[in-house]
Amino acid sequence: MSHTTTEQILDFVRGRYPQAEIDETQDIFALGFVNSLFAMELVMFVEKTFGVTIPNEELRIDNFRTASSMAELVVRLSPTLAVA
Repeated sequence: MSHTTTEQILDFVRGRYPQAEIDETQDIFALGFVNSLFAMELVMFVEKTFGVTIPNEELRIDNFRTASSMAELVVRLSPTLAVA
């Protein structure tokens, strides 16, 4: 998994909640940071930033709970993405 991918995702989430100290393993849904609008923003951010299309079967909450799980999703959807 690319460290850069994880950091970009964390930067996006932290930009929305600058007062929160969030790391790559924390469940942002359980912490109460995600509502339905922000969930859609996450999907759009991941698709636009990393040039992937998230198929319907991958639109599962477990793929978006943590920055690490989102980065893993990006890697799965981008077979040409270098794994660092």
